[in-house]
Amino acid sequence: MSLVIYHNPRCSKSRQTLALLEENGHQPEVVEYLKNPPTVDELTATVQKLGLTPRDIIRTKEAEYKESGLDNQDLTDDQVLDLMNRFPKVIERPIVINGDKAAVGRPPENVLNIL
Repeated sequence: MSLVIYHNPRCSKSRQTLALLEENGHQPEVVEYLKNPPTVDELTATVQKLGLTPRDIIRTKEAEYKESGLDNQDLTDDQVLDLMNRFPKVIERPIVINGDKAAVGRPPENVLNIL
């Protein structure tokens, strides 16, 4: 199984989560999602693995949240996913994927449940 972390090296929780994975003997594939945003299909699969909706993993306090129009509650899930792809800064971080399971690393210990 491939272990992947959607990582932002400037985020302390993301750094802590990556360190926790490494301390537990895991070497995940590190995807710096601000440089390489997940595709809409990857976002769709991630949300399904998390058991959440796209809106559940949006950072509403980012300036891009309003600038992108994501504050419009009438958007469909497909529209939200498209905007998340175009404005990756609004994606909650970090997200760790392990096969068919995923977890948001807030707090970092959440990811231990999917290892």
